[in-house]
Amino acid sequence: MQGARSAAAMAAAAADEEREVRRAVEEKPVVVVGRRGCCMAHVARRLLLGQGANPAVLEVGDDADPAALVDAALQARRRKDGGDKAAAGDGGGGAAVAFPAVFIGGRLVGGLDRLMAMHMAGELVPVLKQAGALWL
Repeated sequence: MQGARSAAAMAAAAADEEREVRRAVEEKPVVVVGRRGCCMAHVARRLLLGQGANPAVLEVGDDADPAALVDAALQARRRKDGGDKAAAGDGGGGAAVAFPAVFIGGRLVGGLDRLMAMHMAGELVPVLKQAGALWL
């Protein structure tokens, strides 16, 4: 019984994390999802803060499945957009999902590498403005 109870508790915790990520992505212009204490999530947050955005940072447990959390957030986005297909620019496309996962304007940007590439190419600030994360 102990194993069944812990498995049920883990499933409930995973469902709670999925709901929390889904809600944050729907409500906040910028969201960084990472494991507890992840230095890469901290770097993503600092980069976004440096651009003038104030990202919501969600820390999930070590046993969290990045693909399941991102998929839950993207499904919410698809329902909101009224379609079953992946939204353009949602970062899907079958690529492997890893933490930290960065969402801007409800769309998956990708990880820290993609966020830094957007910044270096001068694409980050316009995307943040379009998402309503920057006031200027």
